[in-house]
Amino acid sequence: MDDGRRTIGSLLVVIAVLACVLLQGAAPASAHAVLTGSDPRENSVLKAAPKQITVTFDESVALVEDSLRVLDPDNRPVTDGDPRHAGGRGNTDSVRLASGLTQGTYTVSWRVVSADSHAVSGAFTFSIGEPSATRATAAPPPAVDPTVGALYGVGRYVAYAGLALLIGLAMFVLACWRSATAARVVHRPFLVAWWALFVSTVVLVLLRGPYDSGDGLGGGFDPGALRQTAGSRPGLALLARLMLLVVVAVLVRSRRAEQLPGRRSLAAGGVLVLGLAATWAAAEHASVGIQVPVAVASSMLHLLAMAVWMGGLAALLLALYRAPAEDPLPPVAVARFSRIALGSVAVLTVTGVYQSWRGLGSWDAFSTTYGRVLVFKVWAVLVILAAASYSRRWTARLLHAPREERVPVAAGHGESAPPTAGDEHNSDRPGPQAQRRGLRRSVLAEVVVGVLVLVLTTVLTGTETGRAAETMSATSVAGHPEVSLTLIPYDTGKNTLSGRGKVQVTLEPGRVGRNVVEAIVYGADGSPVGIPELRLTFTLADQQVGPLDADLVDERGYWGSDTLNLPIAGTWTMKATVRVSEIDQVTVSKTVKVGR
Repeated sequence: MDDGRRTIGSLLVVIAVLACVLLQGAAPASAHAVLTGSDPRENSVLKAAPKQITVTFDESVALVEDSLRVLDPDNRPVTDGDPRHAGGRGNTDSVRLASGLTQGTYTVSWRVVSADSHAVSGAFTFSIGEPSATRATAAPPPAVDPTVGALYGVGRYVAYAGLALLIGLAMFVLACWRSATAARVVHRPFLVAWWALFVSTVVLVLLRGPYDSGDGLGGGFDPGALRQTAGSRPGLALLARLMLLVVVAVLVRSRRAEQLPGRRSLAAGGVLVLGLAATWAAAEHASVGIQVPVAVASSMLHLLAMAVWMGGLAALLLALYRAPAEDPLPPVAVARFSRIALGSVAVLTVTGVYQSWRGLGSWDAFSTTYGRVLVFKVWAVLVILAAASYSRRWTARLLHAPREERVPVAAGHGESAPPTAGDEHNSDRPGPQAQRRGLRRSVLAEVVVGVLVLVLTTVLTGTETGRAAETMSATSVAGHPEVSLTLIPYDTGKNTLSGRGKVQVTLEPGRVGRNVVEAIVYGADGSPVGIPELRLTFTLADQQVGPLDADLVDERGYWGSDTLNLPIAGTWTMKATVRVSEIDQVTVSKTVKVGR
């Protein structure tokens, strides 16, 4: 007894330490870092060469090798030293420049890792003296190597599926069908789920280095990259996950396949499950943004409810098809799972509504990629609920069938018991065999759509939130308090690089009177793109002023104007009409505050 208590106590201490390590530094920010300013400013023309380049973001970022590169007009690097945080501020990336820079246009490309573990990149230009006829390519480096990104995505999908099966299978045996037969039925799938989660986590640890640095697969075994991974919050989360999985393996190997766990093992398992959920919540969208503690707790509950529901469905399907004829799945076990699934849906609904509000921020954000994926996920969940309603009907029929004709829900063979003499009036009701077949079909439909929900969930955790995509409306640029920066997402419906993206509008000084307007169009991959036409108008509806046309002119790389006159302070509606072809265009709007 004392040894068992010491084991549980030690495990609780380990989990507490891991939780503190994972949650340290979780500060308010928006998911995916967004560039808010630079010194020198984009497209500026300087009289003298600057000593350093500094870019500023809306949240803390992690710097990697070559996270800030500067190229001269002849495409030669002109940096002097490694990138660093300017003045110790975590939301900056700065690098010193070599001396003796000549006149011409210089290209700055940056690549950093957001606080929510996603890599982002971009590029801009500035000139010394006057713009040059030749310049380096201004396209930003790819945020992630395509092969590394694809494998990392697959690893995340497998990890989510493994976690759902691991938790769902265990829950089904412990809470729905607590028997040695159930333990034998799910034992091998449980081991497969454990190995899937373990191996995928190891792969993610190896890929994290090249994912952050932008290198190819060869960087996965680089000692320096592995050390950097071990020191980052995403890396700590993955390593903690591996440690917890090892503890799970020790607990499972300490008992036979058909042996059910005792109370101490159940308590340890509950702590381990919470710890595994924390390794996701502490390293993704929930760990940054508003209301971080509430968001982390909500994310953990959402993940656990999803695992109980989806993994439990898989366990139910296994039991329906693999339970032996001599000890079949009893209908009461199906009814228990139905009640647990209903509770899981309630938790998913509450936490899902909260996370949707937190991730979107406004109705307009439904037009972002995050919003569209979220809508698809909601529809998929509704389809599962429809299938679940049929499962509940089949379960109710099995439970309320006369005892003489009730047949256990099993995959075994044999004929059902004949109806009794008093049941002729029920001859139009489906027989037990038909009820079992109907239940299997409806559960199978739930599992199939559940796989789609898991995929969409994984996509959401790797997608910039709608709130982040619409961030910085009327936000002052760091280092330039009289500059307003606004991002306006757009989508023309055309499946091309420029068919959807963002318009970044800079308004200087952002006050009453004459303002300089600069607008840059970014495509679907985050790189600047050229379009045939961009129109920008400003309207102050409550004062019945406008629309005032900014009269933008294509300046080869950006659209600009210095003739916009805003006569009244207030919250103006800024409408951008983006035309990407002769027939494809869209008008989108965003509010911007104009000071006195």
